Amino acid sequence: MALSAQAADIVDTAVAAGSFKTLATALGAADLVGTLKGKGPFTVFAPTDEAFAKIPKADLEALLKDKKKLTAVLTYHVVPGKVMAADVKAGKVKTVQGSEVTIATTGGVTVNNAKVTKTDIAADNGVIHVIDTVLMPK
Repeated sequence: MALSAQAADIVDTAVAAGSFKTLATALGAADLVGTLKGKGPFTVFAPTDEAFAKIPKADLEALLKDKKKLTAVLTYHVVPGKVMAADVKAGKVKTVQGSEVTIATTGGVTVNNAKVTKTDIAADNGVIHVIDTVLMPK
């Protein structure tokens, strides 16, 4: 059995997937790339480019320019620890941002109002679960 040359961290894994260009841009604008390349482990609910496209363009552009608000939005998508799909339980979970998200498991997994569309994309410092909507902290 051959071993891969090196596992990729969460940021590199998301970039390689190709459907997280807006997320990668946002992480850069908020200076969070270094954090998510860090030791972790992290569980990231990663919105796709289509999820970001649901935000009106002017609102998204304003968000990308507001580093403080952007950081809050992005860290609201990150939970400390590595939680694989098989370990997901319904309930409230505290995010790195400090607020809680609500996980539901009836009829598929949702995080607040976002549907999880793909699970368990493993990275060497955590795991990515793909969601179809950008989560906004209150």
